[in-house]
Amino acid sequence: MKSGMPVKINPLLQALLAARLYDPFAYLGARAEHDLSLIRVFYPHAANVWIKLADRFEPMTRTDPAGVFEWHGAALPPMPYLLRVEDGGATPEAAAHRVETYDTYAFQPQISDHDLYLFNEGRLRQAYRTLGSHAMEIDGIAGVRFSVWAPNAERVSVVGDFNRWDGRVHPMAVHGSSGVWKLFIPGLPPGSLYKYEIRNRSSGEILLKTDPYATRYELRPNNAARTPGGGEALWQDTGWMANRATWDWLRAPLNIYEIHAGSWKRHPDGRFYSYRELARHLVPYVREMGYTHIELLPVSEHPLDESWGYQTTGYFAATSRYGSPDDLKFLVDACHQAGIGVILDWVPAHFPQDSFALSRFDGTALYEHADPRIGLHQDWGTHIFNFGRNEVKSFLLSSAHYWLSEFHLDGLRVDAVASMLYLDYSRNQGEWLPNKYGGRENLEAVDFLRELNVMVHQEFPGTLTLAEESTAWPGVSRPTYVGGLGFSMKWNMGWMSDTLSYMRNDPIHRRFHHDQLTFGQLYAYTENFVLPLSHDEVVHGKGSLLGKMPGDAWQQFANLRLLLTYQMTYPGGKLNFMGNEFAQGREWNSGRELDWDQLKYEQHRGVQATLRDLNHLYSGTPALHQLGFLPEGFAWVDCHDADNSIISYLRRADDGSFALIILNFTPVPRMGYRIGVPGGGSYHETFNSDSSHYGGGNLGNMGHIDATGKPWMGLPDSIVITLPPLAGLILQPVGLEEPKQKSDLSP
Repeated sequence: MKSGMPVKINPLLQALLAARLYDPFAYLGARAEHDLSLIRVFYPHAANVWIKLADRFEPMTRTDPAGVFEWHGAALPPMPYLLRVEDGGATPEAAAHRVETYDTYAFQPQISDHDLYLFNEGRLRQAYRTLGSHAMEIDGIAGVRFSVWAPNAERVSVVGDFNRWDGRVHPMAVHGSSGVWKLFIPGLPPGSLYKYEIRNRSSGEILLKTDPYATRYELRPNNAARTPGGGEALWQDTGWMANRATWDWLRAPLNIYEIHAGSWKRHPDGRFYSYRELARHLVPYVREMGYTHIELLPVSEHPLDESWGYQTTGYFAATSRYGSPDDLKFLVDACHQAGIGVILDWVPAHFPQDSFALSRFDGTALYEHADPRIGLHQDWGTHIFNFGRNEVKSFLLSSAHYWLSEFHLDGLRVDAVASMLYLDYSRNQGEWLPNKYGGRENLEAVDFLRELNVMVHQEFPGTLTLAEESTAWPGVSRPTYVGGLGFSMKWNMGWMSDTLSYMRNDPIHRRFHHDQLTFGQLYAYTENFVLPLSHDEVVHGKGSLLGKMPGDAWQQFANLRLLLTYQMTYPGGKLNFMGNEFAQGREWNSGRELDWDQLKYEQHRGVQATLRDLNHLYSGTPALHQLGFLPEGFAWVDCHDADNSIISYLRRADDGSFALIILNFTPVPRMGYRIGVPGGGSYHETFNSDSSHYGGGNLGNMGHIDATGKPWMGLPDSIVITLPPLAGLILQPVGLEEPKQKSDLSP
């Protein structure tokens, strides 16, 4: 070499050392070079590296002080080849530390071209099987395959506790034009912490991101993902799953107990109950209380306890707060064995701006819209998913599929649907962009929701999708083939709002608001409605249900028992948040358990007994649930008695059986109150919310009423009853002289 001649430096080496190597397999691993076989490895923290040849280890030559080692030979050793690496730490102990490992770049991880084609087309519904981290064997060697979508990256690396979080050590290779990066790292144990280090192609920005498809994360406040671990779930719910597939949910009872896993109960020292502890304590309670389902506020991984799970960062991971994914499966399995369904609150509308998660994932607006007028939710300070981007559709559809498939969940309650449907949701003029037709509808979100519901109902028959949707969007719970969104059911926010508004009134003023009890029947069958008294009504200064009730303590408890009677006898599915069932006095605080000690007081036990009996009566009485989504299942007896604030109605089954409900919304007992009935004979007082068993005054009809033979209210007969104050009655015929004909309706 002549003096003064510049030294030629390999540009691939330069890129490697600068952590900008786009294709690591072009420089690292085994190759032929100058008629010799070459193996090149990069261990920046190693003092020495050996390669195993036949039955011995031969030292590799350090060719760059930064940690590049090479071996040259006439023929390559058998693939994959084993290395011995000696730590180059400063202490004698570190220097003496040696490990044996297979070279990462001796393996070419395979990902299906077809899967990636479907992913890029928005049609890969099980993307969690392709992306993320997966334990597997390649060439008989166990390890973990990593893959991540980052189309605008110059370089992506797997970093973790196994490589000192050094982005130079394990750069990934991109798969064609898919934007998906991949790498197989041999020998990683289950539960290893990892993230992706991403360098943006345009800006050079370095980002450290957790895996969007990870199925396990470390405990908050830390946020690294963990490599897969744990055994196969030992499901014992075969019978439940088989029955669910043929479940006629349109005619079956649906009574949901909504819970927040972190505050239902806690240990005396404030620790959360684990998923397995919930299985031991929650499941027997729910079964005794007579609920058909529990609904979990989001247990997808999330960084902030106070978000209750609605600030989701891990769309494929059960939060580690309460245990492992296998522990959550144990809870679901225990519910199924007890005859209880499990619904997950799922959040596809928005995601938080936390820098470690989905926000500007590869340095660009990848999962969200770049324009804040359509990509930022102003109320919640969160990003809105870009529902028109195919890979985002694959991500969200796969998340729904994952929970239903891997955890045997029985449905998804989809949060904040209204915010997805409208481009101007909670925005002023000029703060939003219209769709291509100039309208306010988010057409991409509508298409996504329809595709979601079609997928769920086709691939998981018997599961439910429930929309939290507060507007008059038509056909939310109607099939997509007739223009609907395809949800199974929709929360009836109008019924909830009107009912709670009515109940807040002092009874003396309720006669002026009687229409709030009757208006709902004008639209009650336009959707398959669920009647929600949810967590949203008992937080943020709204007070508890009991606290909303007017009057002294006696009237408050009586009003609450009356409200629950109204809810459980009105058409539609039912949902109550935890604590409603025993009249918790304070509003919900997610930082502590419910006030279970209030059950030492008779009035609280009475409300609990009220709802327990109503739950069992609702499930066991076809007239109270069988035609709950059809007008044929309901008929007013009298909706006009505003002066007395009394309503009465019939609930019917398709075999002609019925229940008569009379509700008195004033504290005035009504003696000798005449009510029309469909036929003669005797009527049994099946339920009375004023019973002393429930903490009431025990005013009623001694359990038995005979028809008078006098037509009334357009009905062929009538009964005269005592109607207790602030109370509801459920009456059922013991025998009818002229039984009604069986309906020919086939819902």
